Amino acid sequence: MTRLFVLLMLAAICLPAGELLRYRLTIPEPYDPQQTYPLVIWLHDILGVGNDNRRQTEGTNAAGARLWSSPENQAHHPTFVLAPQCPFGSLWVNLLTRTPSRKLRVAVELTDDLQRQYSIDPDRVYLVGQSMGGFAVWALLAAYPHRFAAAVPVSGGGKTSSAHRFSKVPLWVFHGRLDPVVPVHESRRMIEALRNAGGDPRYSELIWRAHDNMFWEDAFAEPGLADWLFAQRRSR
Repeated sequence: MTRLFVLLMLAAICLPAGELLRYRLTIPEPYDPQQTYPLVIWLHDILGVGNDNRRQTEGTNAAGARLWSSPENQAHHPTFVLAPQCPFGSLWVNLLTRTPSRKLRVAVELTDDLQRQYSIDPDRVYLVGQSMGGFAVWALLAAYPHRFAAAVPVSGGGKTSSAHRFSKVPLWVFHGRLDPVVPVHESRRMIEALRNAGGDPRYSELIWRAHDNMFWEDAFAEPGLADWLFAQRRSR
């Protein structure tokens, strides 16, 4: 994989209770510390949960995870890609309060370590996630509204009362109209709340798609998605 523009590191960070949060990190190749690079944080769905440090970028998560680390994208948009793995017995988000779990907050704290170690532009840190990871994107935007340059929540949902906190963050939201797992109104209500708060999010609702690989592949093959994401910078 090194010869195809990217290096991949497998690692883990220790939690206070002695648990591990495993993650995969794509590093642009060649990496020049004199330049600054964006960082994409990829947040997997429920089928990515585990302790193998693989599921978060394979199977149902392959399309969303590998778009950013693919040789084609790296050739046009050299970027770091962080793909943490939520361990068994945990979720990214408390579904009752729609707030980040401790594991998800650790994943965000990990970006601070990466920014100290590598030349990552703090104004170009992006969130992308699907299903459980889509809920995580919405939760992180509410918890850290000034931290991210843009986000792509796919088939997720958030807390409408918090939309005003991140209404100015550029968003491109995706959902399948026939989704039987996460109803499409989850994204629709967030879009409405953001617009009522003065935001201008993009929204792509795929008419004949549900909650499966066909939808993930279509969503992450959206023309212009990568160009749009990497054109965004955090406003201060």
